[in-house]
Amino acid sequence: MKTLLLSALLGLFAFAAFAADVTGKWTAEVPGRGGNMQTNTFVLKADGAKLTGTLSGGRGGDAELTDGKIDGDNISFVVVRTFGDNTIKQTYKGAVSGDTIKFTRTMEGGQGGGQPVEFTAKKAN
Repeated sequence: MKTLLLSALLGLFAFAAFAADVTGKWTAEVPGRGGNMQTNTFVLKADGAKLTGTLSGGRGGDAELTDGKIDGDNISFVVVRTFGDNTIKQTYKGAVSGDTIKFTRTMEGGQGGGQPVEFTAKKAN
């Protein structure tokens, strides 16, 4: 029984050692309407395979991240914003490499949704 428990704990530590280190503040220049660039700030917090945090910048002010997940060097989360009667769901998927995250964002709802947008975030010091 003790051997099984020890093996399980070692497995959890090994998983944590291989998960991307994303906790902290990240900034990105993100293409917006008409190609105008917007500065977005992501404050991320990793807790095992769970990812939480906020997104600041762009239309609508600060927003909470939901459905955040970490799988090795891959992260994903959703941001939902409501403008009047319109709800926009933005899904972010990123690959972490050192102090950069290469993101792809897709949108559902609103105007012009559906076209993926790619951008890179850098870890702030």
